[in-house]
Amino acid sequence: MHALPFLLALASAAVLAPGVLRMLSDGGHVKANYRARTLPFPFGVLALAAALLALIPLMLVQVLGSSDVFHPEIFPIAVYVVGVLALGLIDDTLGDRSEGGQRGGRPAPRGWRGHGGALLRGELSTGALKAGGSLGLALLAMSWLGLSNGRWLLAAAVLVLATNAFNLLDLRPGRSTKAFVLLGLGLGLGSGEVRPLWGLGLFVAPALVAGLFDLRERAMLGDTGANLLGALAGLWLVLTLSGTGQLVALALLVVLTVYGELRSISALVERTPGLRQLDSLGRPA
Repeated sequence: MHALPFLLALASAAVLAPGVLRMLSDGGHVKANYRARTLPFPFGVLALAAALLALIPLMLVQVLGSSDVFHPEIFPIAVYVVGVLALGLIDDTLGDRSEGGQRGGRPAPRGWRGHGGALLRGELSTGALKAGGSLGLALLAMSWLGLSNGRWLLAAAVLVLATNAFNLLDLRPGRSTKAFVLLGLGLGLGSGEVRPLWGLGLFVAPALVAGLFDLRERAMLGDTGANLLGALAGLWLVLTLSGTGQLVALALLVVLTVYGELRSISALVERTPGLRQLDSLGRPA
């Protein structure tokens, strides 16, 4: 029964995907990708639409059928995921969408240093709003889990940095989705526990469908979709790992974040055998 949210959300995303593609294209919501191909954007909205539509039959089964369809963690999961989706959508629609965009005669801020500098100048960027909003959401969501103060702060830090890390990865089609799948496989096989997947299933299933369209260069996830994958990855880490495991995850996320601020992750992938082949796997020629 706990697999039902995953399955219904998967079916909902498959049914909605063509319509969302047309809706974005017809409305002029498009963006050029790294190969200058103009694609529907942000396709991450598919995950939100599919999850909300799947809630209709799921809630009917839950209430009228007196069945436990959802895991208890669904409430903090939904709070963080939906909130982060909204922040990503704000960034995609209200933020600067050009590669060399200017703001007040200066390049539009990029990265945490850029957004932090903009705040010090009295400028509010959508990236800064997203960072602050993600932290507030993480603190709220993790307060539901009954953790000690230290574990609460640790879990919130893992969530925020994971969300940002997947934004850093989302520079090539399918890269963030592949990273998410590999992380999920590692956590599932390493722990032998599938409960977190079923808890996250309402959002994981449509995120994977959107990611497939992103990989095949039929659409772009945008920050809406990358935020979603990062949120789900962070939640999967928190719901699976012990305190020690979360500390290790936090350290790795800090390293990735700092590297992404100072260096090019894409350049690293391109010059690393194995990673380069994995990164290009599944993309159209």
